[in-house]
Amino acid sequence: MTSLSRPVQRVTEHRYDAIAISLHWLIAMALPALIVMGLYMTALPFSPQRLKLYNWHKWAGMLALAVMLLRLGWRAAHRPPSALPMPAWQASAAHLAHAGLYLLAIAAPAAGYLYSCAAGFPVVLFGRWPLPDPLGASQELAAILKPLHHWLAYALGMLAALHVTAVAKHEWLDRERILARMGAGAKNTGSIS
Repeated sequence: MTSLSRPVQRVTEHRYDAIAISLHWLIAMALPALIVMGLYMTALPFSPQRLKLYNWHKWAGMLALAVMLLRLGWRAAHRPPSALPMPAWQASAAHLAHAGLYLLAIAAPAAGYLYSCAAGFPVVLFGRWPLPDPLGASQELAAILKPLHHWLAYALGMLAALHVTAVAKHEWLDRERILARMGAGAKNTGSIS
């Protein structure tokens, strides 16, 4: 039997809770937007528009970091649903990919924040609330953190693209309807469709 002719598998018992689903989709929307904004703003010539985008990027990055930390805390305190049946190598790859996504989704904005501090440009949320500066200005440190932030963001984007590709494969080629785990797609009630 080919993967295209397989019946839809039931995954309702593998669904995440509403908080985990909400945090997942907030991050899933924020991180690509931050990456696209980062690429766009760095290509602009120096201007008030570019400075405004840098500030928005920093604010959104700090909010994404906060949501990601909240998501990590929620994940630590709430048992995830049981794993879907799959070959051991796929389960290992999925665990590695998820760990990488968590790590990079925290490390990339943290490196950006530290770079901004080291470059002497404090992060002031919404122009009102300055965040603490743990480093102080240091051009040497800024020269290390700037490319680190970029490469972490690129790695995050590539790993997220791989994650989306794997989800698409399982959802549409294997007909496993795994999007229902995260509250998307048609809910499967167990009937074969």
